[in-house]
Amino acid sequence: MAVESNRPLSAWLSQALIAFTLELDDKFEKQMRESGYAGASLSLVIWFTLMRFLAGASSSVRNLAVQSLSSEKRVKFELGCLERWGFITLEADSADDRPIPARPHRLAGRLLRDGWGSGRRIRSGWIVRPTAKGRRAIEIWTLLLDEIEDRWLARFGSDAIGTLRVSLEDIAAQLDVDLPHGIPGQWEMDLTSKTRTTRDAVALPLPALLSQLLFAFTMEFQRESRVPLWLCANTLRVLSDQPIPESEIPRLTGCSPETSGIGWQIKPFIVVESAPAPHRGKPVRLSPLGQLARENYFNVTAGVERRWETRFGKQKIRRLRESLSNLFMLRGEERLLIAEGLIPSEGTVRSGAQAPALGRRDVGAAAKQRMRDRVAQTALFIRDPAGALPHYPLWDMNRGFGP
Repeated sequence: MAVESNRPLSAWLSQALIAFTLELDDKFEKQMRESGYAGASLSLVIWFTLMRFLAGASSSVRNLAVQSLSSEKRVKFELGCLERWGFITLEADSADDRPIPARPHRLAGRLLRDGWGSGRRIRSGWIVRPTAKGRRAIEIWTLLLDEIEDRWLARFGSDAIGTLRVSLEDIAAQLDVDLPHGIPGQWEMDLTSKTRTTRDAVALPLPALLSQLLFAFTMEFQRESRVPLWLCANTLRVLSDQPIPESEIPRLTGCSPETSGIGWQIKPFIVVESAPAPHRGKPVRLSPLGQLARENYFNVTAGVERRWETRFGKQKIRRLRESLSNLFMLRGEERLLIAEGLIPSEGTVRSGAQAPALGRRDVGAAAKQRMRDRVAQTALFIRDPAGALPHYPLWDMNRGFGP
């Protein structure tokens, strides 16, 4: 597909980040399965936002929130998921003598703390420790970050990746706020500006640099738009005043059905109609307010990019844009080079293999449908990366916080 000329810089940053994440997630799932943990398809974003702080040490919930530059509410939610999926354990603070309510688990029947497997009732002083499964995940992530970046160097060439890295580092060095190494889930994204107090002593991984620039772009966008960037860049972008079936939105955005569904945040910007018989489903189109929000998305992103040209240098921003878009133009013998990294390994869910969902022992009907969705999504990504990858990362909890 031809790439639209007005594609925002945030979309290029997002698609490069998602492509890197997908390639690493595939190798992570494969290596975890080979280590005896089938279905452990936890995504890279959870390494950046949480698990990397547990490498070699335990930590309190409170400290994890400080280290990850996020709210305790979001950290507790993620910890609840990781507890349920068997990657971490939570231990009560020895100085806290308050009783911890317990009740039988509704499925396993075991006596567990009230709120086990969720963020509910987790206390700030509790200690977080990785399990054997969590320690193995940490070992794999630590090695895979360098391995996937080396793959990109070999695939795209040192000039292309070197230029991209320098472009990202030039701008990241000028940012005056502390930023996380990963883009958190859209529901709990804390966009409060924090004056930079430290500088990273070592070179950051490529996905961390992409995330930091995208986060900085998001912060600036949100100051001018009451509609979140993730909503504008994906669902609102693909809709118009002409109705389309709701079921088409995941395919058009590249997002999972769960993250691109018709939720409360999008309701003011759309009109949901009834399909004429004998058709089924709900046609969806933009409301007048939605059309204004979609137009504003392109106006605001263009404005942010112009200010970045003034602040960081026009040539630096143009070099960044060109180095990102170049990733989606270089072609090998059979397909685009970016697509080579999106081809799933044999035995992984995206290749069509069945595995239990995170925290489960069997493969249920819902899990089978989600697997089919991921296989279909992967085929679209490989066929047309620039046209099919989302324009903003939406991490799905049902996919281990992956895309």
